[in-house]
Order: sequence, then structure tokens, then C-alpha cells
Amino acid sequence: AVHQVLIWIILFLLDCGMRSFACLVLCFLGVSAWFQPPVRSTWQWQLEGVIENRFNVSVYDVDLYNTHQSTIDSLHAAGHKVVCYYSAGTYEPDRPDSNEFPESVLGNPVIGWPGEKWLDIRQLDVLGPIMVNRTIIAQSKQCDGLEPDNVDGYANPTGFPLTYQDQISYNTFIANISHAYQLGVALKNDVEQIPDLVDLVDFTVNEQCHQYNECEALQPFIKQNKAVFQCEYFEDGSTPDTVCPESNKQGLSTIIKTLDLRAIPLYECLTEYT
Repeated sequence: AVHQVLIWIILFLLDCGMRSFACLVLCFLGVSAWFQPPVRSTWQWQLEGVIENRFNVSVYDVDLYNTHQSTIDSLHAAGHKVVCYYSAGTYEPDRPDSNEFPESVLGNPVIGWPGEKWLDIRQLDVLGPIMVNRTIIAQSKQCDGLEPDNVDGYANPTGFPLTYQDQISYNTFIANISHAYQLGVALKNDVEQIPDLVDLVDFTVNEQCHQYNECEALQPFIKQNKAVFQCEYFEDGSTPDTVCPESNKQGLSTIIKTLDLRAIPLYECLTEYT
């Protein structure tokens, strides 16, 4: 009970914009600051298949639910930090907590992902407890950070009249609960809101900034020495020669993979391209 009270105190401080005070509370309790990977950190992104713990990278980004505790322990033992993926902005029918989402928060289907639906992020009284519980699961599995996906619903055909500010409010809540449980948190894509959120989050996970000519918009993270974990896809025609020179120049942690995000192929610009 005491631990829960402290969590809510930290959440209150974060929600009021008093991040430094929240950090002081954590330090007083003997808790180190949450995970914040620096620029040019290396990474592997694997959301499908058996995790292959054989890559010489700083960070593994893996699925929160489908990655066994023993795998996370093994990654830590090998010196890796572990970021855990979950979808904060959509409903997925095959998750253990899928039955907790009432019909009232389910919107349009997500194109290309059968069964997945956008969420009405304005209904924080419904979604808040679900996302807090996911954060608790991540902490219990000893994830170092979180990759909450689909946090740009306001810019997509969700079926709800979501506004820019609705998204800022929701993303701020997601970041604050992550920090309350001493977890670093990424901004996933959502490039247009970087100016409003870069101070709040700890790193970013970006897809296809080269393809969409958006890499320059990621520079606020670089300027704050926060990692830009960036991925391009072979299916889009990306190659080391077309992607890596500019990525390395800009300080991005770019990898090239296939869309299924299995262990391989993995091409890492920072260490492989010369």
C-alpha cells in the first residue's frame, strides 16, 4: 500500500510538470533514474520469432507479452538493456487483457492489421487502468524501457474526432506512468508532435524517416543526447548505400530490416557501414 501511495505521488508530480521533484523523490527512495539511452546507441528490434541473443548491440526492443522472463533475464545477463513493446493506441484481439476493452473505446480497423482497432484515447478513465497494468507488468518483468506504439491516432482515421491536444494529453499520461514505475519511455513515430514531447520522453523509435523525408525532424532528440532508434525496410527499397551515410552523419541509430521484424536480416548502419 505504501508503495502504491508513492507511485501516485510521483505520478502527481510528473503530471504537474515537476519532473525534477519526481526524480528527487526517487533518489530519496534509493531508486536510480529511469533508462535514457544516449545518441548512437546500437539496437536490435525483434517482435516476432524466438529472440536470438547473439547480436553485439546495446539495446534489444522486444514484445512485452510474447517475450518470456527467462529471455529478458538472459539479455540482461549478456549486458543488454531491454525495451518492451506494446500498443498504447490500438486494441489487439490476441493480448491477455483484450477482454478489458469495452466496445465504446473501439474505433475503426487499423489498415493492414486484421482484428486491430484504434482506441478512443479520450476515454482515459477506461484506458488508464489498462495501460497502468501493462506498465506494472513491464516493471515486474524488469524491462528497462517501453515502446508504446500507435500514439499518433489523431493523425489517422480512427473513427473518433481526436485532436492534436487529445494526443498530447494521452502521450503525456503514458510517459508519466512509465516514469512513475521507473521505466524509460519512447515516442513512437508521431513526428509532428516531437517539439511538444521531446522534453518528456527518453528516446524515440522511428520508422521510415528516410522514405518520408522526415529525418531532420528527429534532430531535437539528438540535441538532447537521446537515442533515435530508427528503422528502414528492405521491402521499401532501402539499402545501406541509400540510408546509412546520412543516418550516420545525423547521429541516428539506423537499422535496416524486413517488415516481419524477425531476428534477421539485421543491417546496422553505425557498426557495419564504413
